[in-house]
Amino acid sequence: MKDIKIFSDILIKNIEQVIVGKREVVELAIINLLSQGHLLIDDVPGVGKTMLARSLAQSIGCSLGRIQFTPDMLPSDVTGVSIFNQAKHEFQFRPGPILSEIVLADEINRATPKTQSALLEAMQEGQVTVDGISHALPRLFMVLATQNPIEYEGTFRLPEAQLDRFLMKVELGYPEMENEIEILDRQQFKHPIETLKPVVTVEHVLKAQQLIRSVEIATSIKRYIVEIVRKTRSHSDAYLGASPRGSLGLYRASQARAAISGRSYVIPDDIQALAVPVLAHRMILAPGAHLQDLDEEKVIAEILERLTVPGGEGSMQKGG
Repeated sequence: MKDIKIFSDILIKNIEQVIVGKREVVELAIINLLSQGHLLIDDVPGVGKTMLARSLAQSIGCSLGRIQFTPDMLPSDVTGVSIFNQAKHEFQFRPGPILSEIVLADEINRATPKTQSALLEAMQEGQVTVDGISHALPRLFMVLATQNPIEYEGTFRLPEAQLDRFLMKVELGYPEMENEIEILDRQQFKHPIETLKPVVTVEHVLKAQQLIRSVEIATSIKRYIVEIVRKTRSHSDAYLGASPRGSLGLYRASQARAAISGRSYVIPDDIQALAVPVLAHRMILAPGAHLQDLDEEKVIAEILERLTVPGGEGSMQKGG
C-alpha cells in the first residue's frame, strides 16, 4: 500500500496549499474519495468548506459541478432537463450539475425536501432518472455538501435517508492563530486556489479506489465494527441507531485509512478514529438525552470506551 500512501501524501500536500492547518479534515476527505463515499461538512460560513471542494477537484483535474441550493430550486435544476429540439424533432437531455465528477452541494439544507431527494438516486445508485430515462454518472463521483449549523431560518433539516447516504459528517472549525496569520500571508496578492495545479489524474483515483479493497481486515476487527454499530442501536439514550450501511461505511473507510497510512491491514486505531465521523450523523438520540448534555459524539465515545478492543489477530504485523 506504499503507492496509496504516496498518492495520498501528494494530494494532501497540494490541497494544504489552500486549506491551512486542517490536515485531519483533509485526510478524511481523501478517505471519503478513496472509499467512494460522500462528505457532509457542517460548519459556519467562511472556514473553507467551498475551498476544500474546489481544491480537491483542481488537484485531481476533474470536473466540478456546483449547486447553490435555495428554497425555490427545482429537482430539474439538479439533475437536468429534457428539452424539445425543433430542428431534430426530438427531446434532448441537458445534464444538470449533478453529472460532474465532484459535486459541491452548497448549503444543501436550504433546498426543499423534494429538491434534496433529487440527490438520493445519484448518491446511492450512480445514476439519475429524468423523464423515465436513466443517465449514468461519471465513474468518479463524489458529493461534497455543506450546511450552516447556526442559521436555521429558511432551511429544511436533512431527512435521515439523506444523511445516511453521506459516508461522513465533519466540521472544519476555526483555524489556530498561527494558521490564520498564514492564511493572511498566503492571500496577500492572490488566492492560492488560482494557481493550484492537478497533481493526480482521475485514472489514478479510480485505480486507488480499487486497490484499497484488498486491504485485509481480520475477523476480530470486523466483529469490532459490527459491535460498535449494534451498540448505537441498543444504547439507552439512542432513539435510532446506525444502519448496516453504517457498518459497511466504517469497514470501507477503515480500509482507506489503513492504505493512506501505508498499511495493508486495518488496526483498531483505524476504527476508533473513524467511528464518530462515520456513525454520529446516523444516530438520533432520545429526547431526554440532550437534557443530560449528551450528543451523538459523546455516546459513540462512551461505546468505544466500554467495548473490548481486539488484539492479537487485529494487530498482526504485515508488510505495507
